[in-house]
Amino acid sequence: MCPVTDAAPPRPAGVPTPVGLPPATRHPWTRALLALIALSLIPALILAVQRVQYEQAQKTTALVMDYPALVIQARRYGQEPQALLARYRALGVNGVALYEDTIASLEQRGELYLKSGSDLAADFPGQGVKTNAVYMRTLGSTSAATLTARYTIPTRTVQVGGQTWTEWPTDPSYLPAGPDARQVAAFKAQGLVLVYRPYQDEAVPTAKVGADWPDVPFVAFTGDEVIGARTPELLARVNGALGTRMPAIIEGNIQKGLDTLVRDHGGVRLFALAPSWQNQLDPLDVASKYNLAGRERGMRLMYLRPYPTIGETETMLERTRSLLTRSGVTIGAPTVQLYTPSPLLRALSMIGPLAALLLLGLSFPLLRLGLVAAAGTAVLAFGLNTLHPFESSALVAAVTFPALGLVLRRHRTSDWFLATGLSLVGVLFVSALGASRESTLGLEPFRGVGLTLLLPLLLVAASFLPRQDIRKTVGDIYAAPIRLGDVAIMGLGLVLLSLVYERRGNSTGGTVSDFEASLRRDVQDSIIRPRFKEVFAHPLGLLGLSGTLPGYFSGLLVLAGVVGQSSILNTFSHFHTPLLVSAARCFIGLGLGLLIGLAATWALRVGLRMWAAPHREATA
Repeated sequence: MCPVTDAAPPRPAGVPTPVGLPPATRHPWTRALLALIALSLIPALILAVQRVQYEQAQKTTALVMDYPALVIQARRYGQEPQALLARYRALGVNGVALYEDTIASLEQRGELYLKSGSDLAADFPGQGVKTNAVYMRTLGSTSAATLTARYTIPTRTVQVGGQTWTEWPTDPSYLPAGPDARQVAAFKAQGLVLVYRPYQDEAVPTAKVGADWPDVPFVAFTGDEVIGARTPELLARVNGALGTRMPAIIEGNIQKGLDTLVRDHGGVRLFALAPSWQNQLDPLDVASKYNLAGRERGMRLMYLRPYPTIGETETMLERTRSLLTRSGVTIGAPTVQLYTPSPLLRALSMIGPLAALLLLGLSFPLLRLGLVAAAGTAVLAFGLNTLHPFESSALVAAVTFPALGLVLRRHRTSDWFLATGLSLVGVLFVSALGASRESTLGLEPFRGVGLTLLLPLLLVAASFLPRQDIRKTVGDIYAAPIRLGDVAIMGLGLVLLSLVYERRGNSTGGTVSDFEASLRRDVQDSIIRPRFKEVFAHPLGLLGLSGTLPGYFSGLLVLAGVVGQSSILNTFSHFHTPLLVSAARCFIGLGLGLLIGLAATWALRVGLRMWAAPHREATA
């Protein structure tokens, strides 16, 4: 296998050479491809500026209280719901979520009366009451005819005990019965942000779904799917019934059929905690999570539920308001706009990642291996994204730029800055190509997130292969003597790599200790918390490039540093996170990593000199 690349220039005198690190190579096309990347960076930079401007205008969130939960808490403490709501409004709550009425909730408000057939027959024997039916008698202004007309369930009117009853063949308690119009009007008069939560039931005919939804800005569907998700005709009806209302996108529960509604109406991101989980957390922890959601995940609706006690609820609300204010998030009525990047600018931005991938392949000591690796990377990226050009190119950028710097140059500590600079260039391409209306709303997560941590590592490792027949390299590796220390180090490396891979993303199967969880909360309440893997991986990369350690240790440490570079791109792959927030997280991690790395390099060199001093004295 005969490469056409040139060897890297010799290392200056006096600069230690990292033993075990094969020299980087340079292809004649390197400058031309770097120039092409620089030109393609211009439209990517324009898109980044436009995205920042869009995100800066979207920093208003509403604190929306679950009203039925508030009513339950108020009754438990002998208070009027409106009085308790006023207390919470003083602490920042500026909205409520109202569920659609059911026949059961109408009964609780005293608007109708339900009685099982067996009970009614016992009260009025011999009057033809069916014991397996349910009987309803309306009170006040509620009309039985209006209710029964909402459903396809056959009913009949009967006289029992001198009173008029509606006979139901099944229990109607949980049938949706429309909004509480008086309550909606009262809340609108108070200037509250309203979120309506309708129910679905097959007994409601398609033509009547959504016909009486109140005039509110937001609709949050219940369950794991929107109304009509299983029936195209019904979904089309819901889509039309939404009108100017905007559907809520509940984080962690992307409901089936929601993408169809968002395509026509847009969407508003909503953050909520399950009551069972919230009650296991301290109010300060819950407040920290809401602050994180508002500051770093673009949540425009904070869906709040009260704690079992009023005191805990007030502590949570007061802390949430304080943290959001400190983070620059305004509590108010959110006006939601959609991010619509220019297709032309995105198309021009595609050139940069493709040129970088070609440059990466051409820069391998084994040219054919490099080109195969580049082609395989492209096929993998486009295959994972089903040939969608922008998303595929974003993944190409995310796996290419973290590796490119350390493939081009890895001779001295200062080369870390080149690698980091190219990773930051890749950030602009990832943002330009991956940020869209759907991805910024969290509807389309970045495909191939796992590859952004794994593939750059493999690409840099493959570039370490010496410029010789690969069959000889395989034979040399097979015949190399392995010591127990080598096995231990390789095992430790695999464990650390698997831990990093398992804990990628925001929500993974990995766990954290109580100490780390507490530390994260305290840090993220004060500043934008850097990613821990970057804080530890960057120093290892600097240490490897310094050539301080003998043997293959430097190569292993450089590979650990690749994880830090990959994490930079991985950080910016969460497009629902504002670009400036990701940038702050990235640069804090880079700053800490640089300081720790330089300090660790100095300390290790001093330690190695002290370790070797007795040996030199003994041989003198």
